[in-house]
Amino acid sequence: MIDSRVDRASDLPAALGRLDAGMHISARIEYALRALCTLAARAGEPLTAEELAEAQGLPVRFLRAILNDLRRVGIVTSQRGNEGGYKLARPASEITVGDVFRRLEGPLAEVRGMRPESASYEADAMHLQKVWVAVRACLRGVLDEVTLEQVVSGKLPNQILRLVSSPGAWEPH
Repeated sequence: MIDSRVDRASDLPAALGRLDAGMHISARIEYALRALCTLAARAGEPLTAEELAEAQGLPVRFLRAILNDLRRVGIVTSQRGNEGGYKLARPASEITVGDVFRRLEGPLAEVRGMRPESASYEADAMHLQKVWVAVRACLRGVLDEVTLEQVVSGKLPNQILRLVSSPGAWEPH
């Protein structure tokens, strides 16, 4: 989530400490996607939280909480018993990274807790809103175009391959 929360001059030192952070992808989102990729690779075979945690090297207690959230929002289903475990609720080809992100954490981009189109600026900053809307559009152009199936197979869309091969894409700035 893009987060711009510098409202006062006194907030500036904290904000400067965050400048190297860029877009923050939480452990919750990363772990959810790693577990979902494992489920996608197993094509309908139910897997327990323990099996998913072991397959991805994740803490099982945290993963259980994430899986419960994924079940509540309809991304996975769960079944109890000997043959139980978690499965994708829909085919991996129909679940995008953006779907997971939004269902677990809300909007892709916010400015001081508001959607970019709700932000308004005056005078010399009046066009800043367009920058935030463009940032959200770029995020959508990546996250909403990549499915779990594509991540697992490595057959990522051409626009993603172009982005990761562009000069500077792997630079940590």
